Amino acid sequence: MEVIVKKSGILQAVLLAAGIMAALFTACMPAGMAGPGSSGDPVVVMETSMGNIFIQLFEREAPVGTANFLEYVKSGFYDGLIFHRVINGFVIQGGGYDAALDKRDPRDPIINEATNGLRNLRGMLSYARTDVVNSATSQFFINLENNRSLDHRSNTPLGFGYAVFGKVVRGMAVADEIAKVRVTKMKGMTDVPAVPVVIQKAYVFEQ
Repeated sequence: MEVIVKKSGILQAVLLAAGIMAALFTACMPAGMAGPGSSGDPVVVMETSMGNIFIQLFEREAPVGTANFLEYVKSGFYDGLIFHRVINGFVIQGGGYDAALDKRDPRDPIINEATNGLRNLRGMLSYARTDVVNSATSQFFINLENNRSLDHRSNTPLGFGYAVFGKVVRGMAVADEIAKVRVTKMKGMTDVPAVPVVIQKAYVFEQ
């Protein structure tokens, strides 16, 4: 019996220590890190000229989209680009143009994962695309509202939808402030912020 008690005591001590470490780890994480996906999913930080936005990527639900986004982030592709399309009450879109509205050349398009079951709800990050279903590259948008009209409805080009691959877990207030900036027309593009909102740096959050 004495041996069992000692083993139990050791086990309790180990579990207590593990609990303390987990609590400390959680305290270091940005608030709201939980959500769709899993706790081990990668998180990207976007330092913008209006504040920081933390994005949890859905590696299980959107493996192709997650890998694509991480490649752009790790290569520094997004650094210095802007949010070039801002529509308050709808979306803020970036990842394609610099402050002079010169387009940065992306990599090849990826498949559209809009059938992954994730919805274009407020705070969700999705890929922008053309009328071609599998045309997404580097451009993304943050949903400011529940935009269910952007979800997958059918396998037609019109109804296929826009693939969700992440979620803002901290900094949605920054996105809301970006949505309020004054917009104008520039180089044939509409809804462009009059004062550029710059993605100064994007990087993977070290968990």
